[in-house]
Amino acid sequence: MARPISIVTESATTVFLTLGSNIEPRANVERALERLARELSVEAVSGVWESEPHGAPGTPRFLNAAVRVTTELSPTSLKRLLRRIEADLGRRRAGDPNAPRTIDLDLALFGTLVVDDPQAGLRIPDPDIRQRAYLALPLAEVGPEVSHPETGELLADIATRLAEAPGAPCRVASGRGSARAAGP
Repeated sequence: MARPISIVTESATTVFLTLGSNIEPRANVERALERLARELSVEAVSGVWESEPHGAPGTPRFLNAAVRVTTELSPTSLKRLLRRIEADLGRRRAGDPNAPRTIDLDLALFGTLVVDDPQAGLRIPDPDIRQRAYLALPLAEVGPEVSHPETGELLADIATRLAEAPGAPCRVASGRGSARAAGP
């Protein structure tokens, strides 16, 4: 088994975010990535993956991606930033968690932190990483050697397992580059 890499630095934490959109998805994923690059230190961006909507048959397909960033923000402050970016890009939260959306920005992993705080609306790591290929595949592109903080399973291994599942997302050929570094 490969040795897990550390994803926490002395002054900043390495964080993995996921993005999804099924309303004007190409434009909204691109806008979200540009905004994240202005607000955070983006280290890598996955390719773009197309997937069926989960829990909402008949709605438009999603485009999904993941980014690896470093930040000195706390998880709560980062979540507030993500919600502000969503609102700026036209996201309106309604009662239906599976409703179509301009953009969905989620905090998937925050270093090796494990948090389950319903009052703050924080659940880290994202509990769906191990069940949803549309999260695991892009995350594995930007952090294949990163271990899931609760199970120790490598993101690459999770993605390999889920890639074989029926309905797994497919890579979009004309999206962002694959796991390319966004800076030095």
